[in-house]
Amino acid sequence: MSTPSGFDELIHPATRLSVVALLAATEWADFPFLRDSLSLSDSALSKQLHTLEEAEYLEIRKEGGGRKRRTKVRLTSRGRSAFEGHVAALRAIVEGAGPAAAPAHRTESRAWPEPAAATGAGQQQHAEAGR
Repeated sequence: MSTPSGFDELIHPATRLSVVALLAATEWADFPFLRDSLSLSDSALSKQLHTLEEAEYLEIRKEGGGRKRRTKVRLTSRGRSAFEGHVAALRAIVEGAGPAAAPAHRTESRAWPEPAAATGAGQQQHAEAGR
């Protein structure tokens, strides 16, 4: 199977995919919100944001100064398009692996004995042991 059109290697790693998915649901997000929502350290989140920013998938805006400095992040139109294309590619992969696409296999039907507890035999044996 070839890689579907739209599959994005940059977005695909779980952490980056989580960042982009979260940003896709909002216009702007504060750094602490992203960090806490994704359970990432400041440095881990910063690294992922920097990688996505270099690809022009997101915009980072710093507001204020000193201790009141806030970092806000949003997806760019390029980032949103990449995310939507990646989601579509993942859906194509999943749908291609579904039952309709799987080759027909002969399956044997086997009757497995029920566990003793399910048939009541285990309970009967336990009750008789106590007599």
